[in-house]
Amino acid sequence: MHRSAAPAPQRTLKYFLHSVALAVLACAMQPADVQAASRNEAKQKASSGIVKRSRVSKTFSSQRRVAIKAVPQRPSFGQLAGLHGTEDALDLKSSVAFVIDQDTREVLVRKNESAVLPIASLTKLMTGMIVSEARLPLDEQITITQDDIDTEKGSRSRLAVGATLTRGELMHLSLMSSENRAAHALGRTYPGGMEAFVEAMNAKARLLGMGDTRYVEPTGLSSRNQSSAQDLARLVAAASSDPLLRDLSTSPGHQIAVGNRTLTYNNTNRLVKSPEWEIGLQKTGYISEAGQCLVMQAKVAGRKLIMVFLDSAGKLSRIGDAERVRRWVETIPASLPALPALPQSQTTPEGNTLIRQVSG
Repeated sequence: MHRSAAPAPQRTLKYFLHSVALAVLACAMQPADVQAASRNEAKQKASSGIVKRSRVSKTFSSQRRVAIKAVPQRPSFGQLAGLHGTEDALDLKSSVAFVIDQDTREVLVRKNESAVLPIASLTKLMTGMIVSEARLPLDEQITITQDDIDTEKGSRSRLAVGATLTRGELMHLSLMSSENRAAHALGRTYPGGMEAFVEAMNAKARLLGMGDTRYVEPTGLSSRNQSSAQDLARLVAAASSDPLLRDLSTSPGHQIAVGNRTLTYNNTNRLVKSPEWEIGLQKTGYISEAGQCLVMQAKVAGRKLIMVFLDSAGKLSRIGDAERVRRWVETIPASLPALPALPQSQTTPEGNTLIRQVSG
């Protein structure tokens, strides 16, 4: 017996309900799939964005590195004059060197010692001497003004216009840390002003027999401040007899209160902190025209020595030259002929340079 087929309306309704169920199920599943796909797409875009930004950043950094490429340093007057071609027995990196025994006046090292070159901040040693000998009150308050800003080299300073310090503090920072605004303020506030101060500097140089020396300002930023190693040895000998200059120039560091801030300054000569050195007086200096410079009075192997190094190539080379001389003196007898510069076409048989004045 055969079953009768379901009526057509029932079959149509069954198929319709089945289609609706499938459609609902598909719609329920679609958002999750779409959301997952969206998340994957977002991740891909983000990853692509990171890569693109990284590439842009690298490109920009590369361009920036090219943009700030270092400009070649200007040659010093000594380099222009060929003084670095002068050889010496200690292989000093300074084109000018002069070392003498302060007590016996015995010359231990000589190299282009009569060449007249810019002396940079070695100038401040004379600046300090003029202020000290004038017996001006060290506790007098002095304010940094617009006039003290460096317009010669555009150098920076932590002493802002309006900062007020004592004259003694300005002396300290000038001799220990080579603070240019401090040195300029010392000259500006001298009785009679800057012109009188510079005149006093040159008068003192003449009094000391510094015939190769000329000053035009108190900081050393001008390359027209010039001297010879022989003259500077005379200056160091005279300055070393002043207890104030000795103390301030060899101070390892100092803090000063400026307004609501406390500023810490350190000595520009790292040797003052070395236990191997007994330094009585020192001053460093640098401008491109002068190279690295250093003068010192120090006790080595029981002898008081005056050392002068000018136009040294390399930031630490002046320190290295001082160390070479110290080690050599510690190995030699108490009396020994001076080490001259090795003879060459530009020097005399005595090792002195034929160049007396170098202009730039």
